[in-house]
Amino acid sequence: MMELFELMKYRRSIRKYQNRQIDRESLQKIIEAGLYAPNAGGGQRTFICAIHDKDLCEKIGKLNIIRFDRSKLAGSYVSEDQPSIIDNPAIKSGFYGAPTVCAIFAPKNFLYSIPDAFCCAENMVLEATALGISSCIIARGEETFDNEIGSQLLERWEIPKNYIARCFVLLGYCNGEYPQVKARKKGRYKIIG
Repeated sequence: MMELFELMKYRRSIRKYQNRQIDRESLQKIIEAGLYAPNAGGGQRTFICAIHDKDLCEKIGKLNIIRFDRSKLAGSYVSEDQPSIIDNPAIKSGFYGAPTVCAIFAPKNFLYSIPDAFCCAENMVLEATALGISSCIIARGEETFDNEIGSQLLERWEIPKNYIARCFVLLGYCNGEYPQVKARKKGRYKIIG
Protein backbone atom coordinates (compact mmCIF):
# COMPACT_ATOMS: atom_id res chain seq x y z
CA MET A 1 0.00 0.00 0.00
CA MET A 2 1.29 3.48 -0.92
CA GLU A 3 2.14 6.08 1.67
CA LEU A 4 -0.35 8.96 1.66
CA PHE A 5 2.00 11.50 0.06
CA GLU A 6 2.97 9.04 -2.70
CA LEU A 7 -0.74 8.28 -3.26
CA MET A 8 -1.49 12.00 -3.65
CA LYS A 9 1.32 12.38 -6.20
CA TYR A 10 0.22 9.26 -8.12
CA ARG A 11 -3.52 10.09 -8.40
CA ARG A 12 -4.68 11.45 -11.79
CA SER A 13 -7.94 12.83 -13.13
CA ILE A 14 -9.14 10.13 -15.52
CA ARG A 15 -11.46 10.99 -18.41
CA LYS A 16 -11.32 7.71 -20.38
CA TYR A 17 -13.03 4.74 -18.72
CA GLN A 18 -13.31 1.05 -19.49
CA ASN A 19 -16.77 -0.45 -19.87
CA ARG A 20 -16.36 -2.23 -16.51
CA GLN A 21 -18.31 -1.47 -13.35
CA ILE A 22 -16.69 -1.09 -9.92
CA ASP A 23 -17.88 -3.43 -7.18
CA ARG A 24 -20.29 -2.29 -4.44
CA GLU A 25 -17.86 -3.06 -1.61
CA SER A 26 -15.29 -0.65 -3.07
CA LEU A 27 -18.01 1.94 -3.70
CA GLN A 28 -19.06 1.67 -0.06
CA LYS A 29 -15.46 2.29 1.10
CA ILE A 30 -15.13 5.31 -1.20
CA ILE A 31 -18.37 6.77 0.13
CA GLU A 32 -17.22 6.18 3.70
CA ALA A 33 -13.98 8.08 2.98
CA GLY A 34 -16.11 11.02 1.80
CA LEU A 35 -18.17 10.92 4.97
CA TYR A 36 -14.97 11.34 7.03
CA ALA A 37 -13.83 14.46 5.13
CA PRO A 38 -13.16 17.71 6.98
CA ASN A 39 -16.31 19.81 7.22
CA ALA A 40 -17.16 23.23 8.60
CA GLY A 41 -17.86 23.18 12.31
CA GLY A 42 -18.08 19.38 12.25
CA GLY A 43 -21.61 19.76 10.85
CA GLN A 44 -21.43 16.74 8.48
CA ARG A 45 -23.82 18.46 6.06
CA THR A 46 -22.75 16.86 2.76
CA PHE A 47 -24.91 14.13 1.22
CA ILE A 48 -23.56 11.62 -1.31
CA CYS A 49 -25.82 10.06 -3.92
CA ALA A 50 -24.01 7.21 -5.71
CA ILE A 51 -25.23 6.34 -9.21
CA HIS A 52 -24.07 2.77 -9.86
CA ASP A 53 -25.75 2.54 -13.29
CA LYS A 54 -23.68 3.32 -16.40
CA ASP A 55 -26.68 4.32 -18.55
CA LEU A 56 -28.00 6.74 -15.94
CA CYS A 57 -24.49 8.17 -15.48
CA GLU A 58 -24.35 8.82 -19.23
CA LYS A 59 -27.74 10.56 -19.18
CA ILE A 60 -26.71 12.83 -16.29
CA GLY A 61 -23.28 13.42 -17.85
CA LYS A 62 -25.04 14.90 -20.89
CA LEU A 63 -27.04 17.20 -18.59
CA ASN A 64 -23.74 18.26 -17.01
CA ILE A 65 -22.44 19.93 -20.19
CA ILE A 66 -25.64 21.39 -21.66
CA ARG A 67 -24.84 24.84 -20.28
CA PHE A 68 -21.03 24.57 -20.30
CA ASP A 69 -19.65 28.09 -20.74
CA ARG A 70 -16.22 28.11 -22.41
CA SER A 71 -15.86 31.87 -21.83
CA LYS A 72 -15.21 31.22 -18.12
CA LEU A 73 -12.20 28.95 -18.62
CA ALA A 74 -8.78 29.83 -17.23
CA GLY A 75 -7.05 27.78 -19.94
CA SER A 76 -7.81 26.05 -23.19
CA TYR A 77 -5.90 22.77 -22.94
CA VAL A 78 -5.97 19.99 -20.37
CA SER A 79 -4.44 16.76 -21.67
CA GLU A 80 -3.56 14.78 -24.76
CA ASP A 81 -3.76 11.49 -22.81
CA GLN A 82 -7.00 12.30 -20.99
CA PRO A 83 -8.78 14.99 -23.05
CA SER A 84 -11.59 16.96 -21.46
CA ILE A 85 -14.55 18.83 -22.89
CA ILE A 86 -12.21 21.83 -22.81
CA ASP A 87 -9.89 20.07 -25.31
CA ASN A 88 -12.53 18.39 -27.42
CA PRO A 89 -15.99 19.94 -27.94
CA ALA A 90 -17.09 16.67 -29.61
CA ILE A 91 -17.20 14.98 -26.17
CA LYS A 92 -20.91 14.83 -25.32
CA SER A 93 -20.83 13.71 -21.68
CA GLY A 94 -19.26 15.58 -18.79
CA PHE A 95 -18.82 12.18 -17.10
CA TYR A 96 -16.64 10.69 -19.87
CA GLY A 97 -18.23 7.24 -19.80
CA ALA A 98 -17.56 6.58 -16.10
CA PRO A 99 -19.74 3.63 -14.99
CA THR A 100 -20.27 5.04 -11.47
CA VAL A 101 -20.72 8.67 -10.45
CA CYS A 102 -21.21 10.10 -6.97
CA ALA A 103 -23.11 13.37 -6.79
CA ILE A 104 -22.17 15.39 -3.73
CA PHE A 105 -24.90 17.63 -2.37
CA ALA A 106 -24.71 20.30 0.32
CA PRO A 107 -27.04 22.98 1.71
CA LYS A 108 -27.82 25.78 -0.79
CA ASN A 109 -27.46 28.76 1.52
CA PHE A 110 -24.61 27.59 3.74
CA LEU A 111 -21.39 29.63 3.53
CA TYR A 112 -19.13 26.55 3.52
CA SER A 113 -21.26 24.35 1.30
CA ILE A 114 -18.82 24.30 -1.63
CA PRO A 115 -15.62 23.71 0.39
CA ASP A 116 -17.33 20.93 2.37
CA ALA A 117 -18.40 19.18 -0.86
CA PHE A 118 -14.96 19.41 -2.46
CA CYS A 119 -13.22 18.16 0.71
CA CYS A 120 -15.59 15.20 0.57
CA ALA A 121 -14.74 14.64 -3.11
CA GLU A 122 -10.99 14.78 -2.44
CA ASN A 123 -11.22 12.13 0.27
CA MET A 124 -13.20 9.96 -2.13
CA VAL A 125 -10.70 10.16 -5.01
CA LEU A 126 -7.81 9.37 -2.67
CA GLU A 127 -9.60 6.27 -1.35
CA ALA A 128 -10.50 5.25 -4.90
CA THR A 129 -6.83 5.51 -5.91
CA ALA A 130 -5.81 3.41 -2.90
CA LEU A 131 -8.30 0.75 -4.06
CA GLY A 132 -6.96 0.76 -7.65
CA ILE A 133 -10.01 2.60 -9.00
CA SER A 134 -9.63 5.60 -11.30
CA SER A 135 -11.50 8.83 -10.63
CA CYS A 136 -12.07 12.45 -11.53
CA ILE A 137 -13.73 15.36 -9.72
CA ILE A 138 -16.19 17.25 -11.92
CA ALA A 139 -17.81 20.58 -11.14
CA ARG A 140 -20.96 22.13 -12.65
CA GLY A 141 -23.18 20.35 -10.14
CA GLU A 142 -25.56 23.27 -9.75
CA GLU A 143 -26.49 23.55 -13.43
CA THR A 144 -26.60 19.79 -14.03
CA PHE A 145 -29.90 19.42 -12.19
CA ASP A 146 -31.26 22.91 -12.97
CA ASN A 147 -33.72 21.64 -15.58
CA GLU A 148 -36.88 19.53 -15.76
CA ILE A 149 -35.14 16.16 -16.10
CA GLY A 150 -32.69 17.02 -13.31
CA SER A 151 -35.47 18.21 -10.99
CA GLN A 152 -37.36 14.96 -11.56
CA LEU A 153 -34.26 12.92 -10.69
CA LEU A 154 -33.69 14.86 -7.46
CA GLU A 155 -37.31 14.37 -6.47
CA ARG A 156 -37.13 10.63 -7.23
CA TRP A 157 -33.91 10.35 -5.21
CA GLU A 158 -35.53 12.29 -2.33
CA ILE A 159 -32.76 14.89 -2.16
CA PRO A 160 -33.79 17.55 0.40
CA LYS A 161 -35.19 20.71 -1.27
CA ASN A 162 -32.63 22.96 0.44
CA TYR A 163 -29.70 20.92 -0.97
CA ILE A 164 -27.82 21.52 -4.22
CA ALA A 165 -25.32 19.42 -6.18
CA ARG A 166 -21.87 20.94 -5.76
CA CYS A 167 -19.66 18.41 -7.57
CA PHE A 168 -19.33 14.86 -8.80
CA VAL A 169 -16.78 12.07 -8.35
CA LEU A 170 -16.41 9.83 -11.40
CA LEU A 171 -15.34 6.25 -10.67
CA GLY A 172 -14.22 3.40 -12.91
CA TYR A 173 -11.11 1.88 -14.47
CA CYS A 174 -8.72 3.79 -16.70
CA ASN A 175 -9.01 2.96 -20.38
CA GLY A 176 -5.47 2.98 -21.75
CA GLU A 177 -2.21 3.90 -20.07
CA TYR A 178 -2.46 5.58 -16.67
CA PRO A 179 -1.12 9.14 -17.15
CA GLN A 180 2.31 10.05 -15.85
CA VAL A 181 2.94 12.93 -13.48
CA LYS A 182 3.21 16.40 -15.02
CA ALA A 183 6.00 18.69 -13.84
CA ARG A 184 4.81 21.14 -11.18
CA LYS A 185 4.73 24.79 -12.24
CA LYS A 186 7.29 26.93 -10.47
CA GLY A 187 6.39 29.96 -8.35
CA ARG A 188 3.14 28.59 -6.92
CA TYR A 189 3.99 29.06 -3.25
CA LYS A 190 5.74 31.39 -0.84
CA ILE A 191 6.79 30.98 2.78
CA ILE A 192 6.60 34.13 4.89
CA GLY A 193 8.59 34.45 8.11
